[in-house]
Amino acid sequence: MTEARPRAAYRRWRDLPTRWADNDIYGHINNAAYYGFFDTIVNCFLIEEAGLDIHNGDVIGLVVETGCNYFAPLAYPDRVEGGLRIAKIGRSSVRYEIALFKPGEPEAAAQGHFVHVYVDRETRRPMPLPDAMRTALEAVHA
Repeated sequence: MTEARPRAAYRRWRDLPTRWADNDIYGHINNAAYYGFFDTIVNCFLIEEAGLDIHNGDVIGLVVETGCNYFAPLAYPDRVEGGLRIAKIGRSSVRYEIALFKPGEPEAAAQGHFVHVYVDRETRRPMPLPDAMRTALEAVHA
């Protein structure tokens, strides 16, 4: 199993609320909900800082790989502090690494990754990352 990374490993942060519906029968956040947190953290960064136009842009990101390691439970009504770093930037792909922390905790409760391949919206063929996106990603590259 991968070891939990410290807060200092991450470059961008977003606070997220947990929701009542995120808990499962065992009294903690269901594993599937973690991917929703990851997706929110990455897409907020892309929209707010990297200029991704999710409605009308020529380029879109398709997820081709995901993974997650769980270290400590999170539960409603916890708040979650999500950290983001970019592990790899390719010609048309990006590997994002995301971690979820309980407020004030030094190590991640969960950390995961996913890989986007950026493609033309219409043809779904890979295309180079737009310059503005690449610049924003490089600023968060670990």
